[in-house]
Amino acid sequence: MQQEVNQEVKQKVNREVNQEGEAPTPEIEIDQTQYEQFLYQIEGNQNLPMGIIGGIIGASIGAGAWAGITVLTNYQIGWMAVGVGCLVGYAVRFLGKGLSKIYGYVGAALALIGCLGGNLLSVCGMISKQEAIPFFDLLSRLNPLIIMDLMQATFNPIDLLFYAIAVYEGYRFSFRQITEEELAGLVKAKT
Repeated sequence: MQQEVNQEVKQKVNREVNQEGEAPTPEIEIDQTQYEQFLYQIEGNQNLPMGIIGGIIGASIGAGAWAGITVLTNYQIGWMAVGVGCLVGYAVRFLGKGLSKIYGYVGAALALIGCLGGNLLSVCGMISKQEAIPFFDLLSRLNPLIIMDLMQATFNPIDLLFYAIAVYEGYRFSFRQITEEELAGLVKAKT
């Protein structure tokens, strides 16, 4: 895991130092002592369980908002999936503080789950509204077979595009960002 983090930090340092439009600069030298301290600090701050909890909270809030907007507008808005993906990714980043790929995988998976949950809650909300069945009574009657039937009946191929964008956003936004100040502290002073 440390090698993976080391490589990601080095790549990030080189990308940040090499600004757009400039000719490529030779690789910069990193102060090994500062670098090891920085890695130790990052590894100590990473918290995968909190990242998972944050992602679950983000997916739940996103799914609920998606369903609420769908029921209020009587219109299924596929772009809500993108919002769910962003929300999940940022929640994983904020609480997990991770740099390794597992944080991205968690964000992507929870974004997809949030999207599926948002679609399911939307369908249940619309059925509840049309049939005058209390929403939570309807939810309590669901089983895996009914859920599959509902999801298949309301599936639209464009959903795959929105789910894919949400998964990408969930992955992309799940990583802790390295600040300019942190980068500046890693560069070896030229003598």
